[in-house]
Amino acid sequence: MKSFPVHTIESAPEHSRASLETLQSAFGVIPNIAGAMATSPVLIESLVGLFGKVHGGSFAEDQIQIVLLTDAAANSSRWAVAFHSALALQEGITIADVDAIRAGRLPNDQKLAALSLLARAMIEKRGHLTQQDMDQFLDAGFNKAHLLEVIAIVAASTITNYTATITNPPIEEAFKQHMWSRS
Repeated sequence: MKSFPVHTIESAPEHSRASLETLQSAFGVIPNIAGAMATSPVLIESLVGLFGKVHGGSFAEDQIQIVLLTDAAANSSRWAVAFHSALALQEGITIADVDAIRAGRLPNDQKLAALSLLARAMIEKRGHLTQQDMDQFLDAGFNKAHLLEVIAIVAASTITNYTATITNPPIEEAFKQHMWSRS
């Protein structure tokens, strides 16, 4: 398999550089997945645009990380599971809930469990949710706008997860303690 470069701002195609600068501002570094995505200006620009909308939406950051970690595990994306495990812990998600999601189980908190369950259903059912899937989410205290907003989070996550699977970027030292593989 051919390897993909992990670009820096200097080595990236010209049309990818602004997106990398945006991500560097957000994270303090350019995540390796973004460096790999930068090979395609269309892909990295799409992610950055969606990233801004997702993280500026109506969900709290810990809730967003629940969706992103759930999707990473459902998509078996090693890089993304390590990355989002670290970010979820930074956002105050308990180790027990992070471990549960990594193992394909639900978090203990009822509202976070409903969010994780919906995210996993969207991935596994490829968007073909049942009325029961939607009702469980809505009954946990979310609304219909939240349900639709989860689609945007899943879309951002899918871009990252698929790119990580295809490009196989190295896991950054800061995330290696959260390395994961599907059991």
